[in-house]
Amino acid sequence: MRIIGIDPGLRNMGWGVIESRGSRLSHIANGTCHSEGKDLAARLLSLHRQLTDVLDRWQPDQAAVEQTFVNRDAVATLKLGQARGIALLVPAQAGLSVAEYAPNAVKKTVVGVGHAEKGQVAHMVKMQLPGANPSSPDAADALAIAICHAFHAQTAGRLAAAVEAGR
Repeated sequence: MRIIGIDPGLRNMGWGVIESRGSRLSHIANGTCHSEGKDLAARLLSLHRQLTDVLDRWQPDQAAVEQTFVNRDAVATLKLGQARGIALLVPAQAGLSVAEYAPNAVKKTVVGVGHAEKGQVAHMVKMQLPGANPSSPDAADALAIAICHAFHAQTAGRLAAAVEAGR
């Protein structure tokens, strides 16, 4: 199963693609979409086009997106929510199922601590995906989101198999 993780951001939207085969994970690609344009609509369109190109190139089977946290700046939160809309829309347009994970759930899955620092997340991503060299902190976060989804999908598969075997 090929998974794309997406870390939404209006300026920088990180993405990371991994392959999950059973419990084995491997790094495929990662990068950052940088918004271009002067107004919000142009920046969102730029992110949409870039993320669409990423999906066309790497052909993931599933997508995972980090949920937005609400901060004190309502305007910034609203803009982040609009970028997150692009992160949800592009995979949905490609026919992918899209899972969503809270930032603390991603950190807990990848690092073991729900309030881990970005440096700890990047370090554990490199440990779990040998050969991966995230191009930015946003790309490292996106790879962590993909790892989180792979773990949760694998766990769900084992639970379904156990329920089926118990029937």
